[in-house]
Amino acid sequence: MPKFLRIGIHWSNVSGYTSKAWCVRRAGSVVLLKWGAVEVHGAGEARKVSWSRQPQEKTVRCGTAQRAQDYARAAIARRRNHRYEPLAGPIANQRKSARAGAELKQALATILIVDIVGSTAKAAKLGDARWTKIMGHYYAAVRKELKSSRGKEVVTTGDGVLATFKLPAAGVTCASAIQKAVRTLGLEIRVGLHHGEYTMSGGEMVGLAFHIGTRVAAKARGGEVLVSSAVKDLLKTQSAIRFADHGTHQLKGVPERWRLWRVEG
Repeated sequence: MPKFLRIGIHWSNVSGYTSKAWCVRRAGSVVLLKWGAVEVHGAGEARKVSWSRQPQEKTVRCGTAQRAQDYARAAIARRRNHRYEPLAGPIANQRKSARAGAELKQALATILIVDIVGSTAKAAKLGDARWTKIMGHYYAAVRKELKSSRGKEVVTTGDGVLATFKLPAAGVTCASAIQKAVRTLGLEIRVGLHHGEYTMSGGEMVGLAFHIGTRVAAKARGGEVLVSSAVKDLLKTQSAIRFADHGTHQLKGVPERWRLWRVEG
């Protein structure tokens, strides 16, 4: 019986990939559960998996060893159905370097969120080996466009990418370039952009601006790049960038209604 389970982590994944992992361990009549976000660093045999933050833990006392064994088997079976696969090695503790200099840093920037549409269904259709190869090309294409537009990658989450730009025009241009680049891979993405203040804490982005950017991206359909009014207002003098009114929306968990705009062309 495997002790560790993981989701979305593949042997050839690029460094910086973040995902979710579960650890299931049985000790007699007790089952110990641990789960949370993990980071992947390196590739192949040199790849290391570590908790990106303190994981959640739960202890289940089953009364008898047989009940504990049945509980653990059921827990593993459920998560395999959600594309979890056995993890060959342990999940390391949170890297000290990530927390040692963990201090709050505030910044003002354009936040870009990229997400692949229908990734789970596409991965199931193509199979792990082919999907892993495509994802490698996907991240390479995204990072190439980020570099060209002077964007800064903050984190990758599953099949999503979060980045920041000093100038909103650079963020919009980059979003359109990424759309064209990944289309050659047979992938369709949605992109959301918002401009505002955010805080970096221990390598993580927090704050309302981050949540708004995430919700804007969630409102986009496949092939669309949506921006908030904050981005559109800053680009009034940019005649080369055209927008179409996408209406007002209630963004989940965000106060008031927000007018969104779709990038044209």
